[in-house]
Amino acid sequence: MQKGALITIAYGFAAASANFLGGILVSSRRLGQATLRYLIALGAGFMLATIFLKIVPESIAQWSGAALTPMLWLLGGYLLIQLAEHTVAPHFHFGEETHEEAMLAQHAATVGVGALMVHAFFDGVSIGVASLVSHDLGVLVFIAILLHKVPEGFTVASMMLAAGKSRRSASLSALLIGVATLVGVTLVLMFRDFGVHSRPLSFYVLPLAAGVTLYVAASDLIPEVNTREGGVKISLMVFAGVALMYGTSWVLDSMLH
Repeated sequence: MQKGALITIAYGFAAASANFLGGILVSSRRLGQATLRYLIALGAGFMLATIFLKIVPESIAQWSGAALTPMLWLLGGYLLIQLAEHTVAPHFHFGEETHEEAMLAQHAATVGVGALMVHAFFDGVSIGVASLVSHDLGVLVFIAILLHKVPEGFTVASMMLAAGKSRRSASLSALLIGVATLVGVTLVLMFRDFGVHSRPLSFYVLPLAAGVTLYVAASDLIPEVNTREGGVKISLMVFAGVALMYGTSWVLDSMLH
């Protein structure tokens, strides 16, 4: 197996492990709401900067400057997660369900886990396809996704607890989300030589995955940042996430030159 593929798989394992860690932390009550919000805000800023400053320009460049087709795929990715999270799973929301009593029907919790599995699968796809496009883009997308993986595991475990499930079931649901991430990475590597109309798979999957990531950042994470409990410090962490992306990109460029 090529070194690049091994690195991409390692990214997938790290992201999946962060999912499981989030589930363990919420099950054991070791991660406070303030820490979670800081992670969400930092991840949202990093993701938004990566999408608009790296992935979208790269997607358009792949299509020789023609923006319409990649933007249609980006829109498709955004709408796909809208369908999964708020049409198929209308009770889904990102963040912790804080009520002690079982508020979610078990069916709603199960559907919510399914929606997050779709989301996590495309996290893996994003890591895989970005790594195929370039090493730098792969690193940036991996970091962007890793920053929200603990909150993602936190969310799925919280939903299970809110539905009256055991802490063990909550932790296992977070593990399942991690497995979905690994499946996404693995499938991209398996079909990396597959083309559509003589174009590499990355031409289509990169903007599609960008749409998924954009939805997560703008429609899942940012609303959590902008709640009344957030405050100025949490909001500033979004800008810190953007700055972190710039800093990471600068370091990567410096290493290559």
